Amino acid sequence: MAYKYLANAWKIPDTSYVEEIMRQKVIEWRKQPTVVRIEKPTRLDRARKLGYKAKQGFVVVRVRVRRGGLRKPRPRSGRRPKRMGVAKYKPAKSLRLIAEERAARKFPNLEVLNSYWVWEDGRYKWFEVIMVDPHHPAIKNDKDINWICDASHRGRVFRGLTSAGKKMRGLRHKGRGAEKARPSRKAARKD
Repeated sequence: MAYKYLANAWKIPDTSYVEEIMRQKVIEWRKQPTVVRIEKPTRLDRARKLGYKAKQGFVVVRVRVRRGGLRKPRPRSGRRPKRMGVAKYKPAKSLRLIAEERAARKFPNLEVLNSYWVWEDGRYKWFEVIMVDPHHPAIKNDKDINWICDASHRGRVFRGLTSAGKKMRGLRHKGRGAEKARPSRKAARKD
């Protein structure tokens, strides 16, 4: 029951006490490194929904990602604006997937389970990434999560197998117009 009230407080942060608390926290977060391991999730209700358990083998990492598109330096020599190659360049990945990949590179022995948005300001977005140690006995013995110990899930974040990765690959959409998304866009192009 308490998780329901926690979730509601995060849904409308403009009108709740959450914004005041987070404004203070973010002042500290800006001084921290890009990828930081944390004791417990900031949004416990969201983490629990995504599979987090307060037990050994689970690690929560906060990742800061710079907002905006792919900033390109403007060429010094003459070109017409169309050929400058500066404007309208956007990453194919979401910032959440970029955050997951950064966390996975920082902790190569762990696998990314899922992630969620925590906060944002004008310059950065913060995400918390739930990571699992597939070699830990507590994880191997947990029937809810031991599927991640299988070799097929090694490096899953880099192969677009997390929630953010599947969204980027267009696998959330079904029906007309989504025929060439499965099993992958590359496979659909092959003869």
